Amino acid sequence: MPKIGFVGMGNMGKAILMGALKEFPKEDIIFSAKTSDTKKKIYKETGVEYADSNAECANKCKYLILAVKPQFYDEVLNGIRYMLTPEHVIISLAPGKTIDQLKANLGNDKRIVRVMPNTPAMIGEGMSGISCRKEEFSEVELDMLERIFGACGKAEFIDETLMNAVVCASGSSPAFAYMFIEALADSAVRYGMPRKQAYVFAAQAVKGAAAMVLETEEHPGVLKDRVCSPAGTTIEGVAALEECGMRDAVLKASAAVYKKCTEMS
Repeated sequence: MPKIGFVGMGNMGKAILMGALKEFPKEDIIFSAKTSDTKKKIYKETGVEYADSNAECANKCKYLILAVKPQFYDEVLNGIRYMLTPEHVIISLAPGKTIDQLKANLGNDKRIVRVMPNTPAMIGEGMSGISCRKEEFSEVELDMLERIFGACGKAEFIDETLMNAVVCASGSSPAFAYMFIEALADSAVRYGMPRKQAYVFAAQAVKGAAAMVLETEEHPGVLKDRVCSPAGTTIEGVAALEECGMRDAVLKASAAVYKKCTEMS
């Protein structure tokens, strides 16, 4: 019997499935999707078995990943609730859906995990925050959660009270990073660089800077200072960004994300 089931094969569901295939054999995975065309397409790409319905998918697995949008949650939960048992590990990817809310919907005996991944999981460079009541799970089950989401990049357990902060730090922030890369590329195009080449230079610079933070574990401010030579070019650019309120803009963007998460709860 497959260990891992996916309900929903949108971008995030497919990204995590592709990551899981690096860690688990296809025979350990099953999925369901909204349309027959999607099911056949994913099966052709991966060889992973699909279920005829969400209920069948839930019935055939232990770890059930709900990769559906919040607005479709009630419909999906209504279709699978009678297939769920206390033995299931139910994994929700929806922002704003708390463990208490899901237990109230599915039953207090159900074991719920909240995960907030991000779109770089599609290329194995994702960041996932995992939240659950650890006392409800075995060490084997907790290890399995780390294996599933670690196969898509990095994964860390966090307290549920920090889940909205995870959306700010990594869930929504790739969009902000893409905007920054686009702006950097525009600046290079402005001074004569071909656009395709400009995107490569800008994206690699951002990727390299991020890798430096993770690998050196030094404070970003320290790394920034090392690029800024006295009376040099970079410090002029930093001064311009500060004058234009870059930090304030990022903080306000995160505040807007956090507010929306709170409203969705």
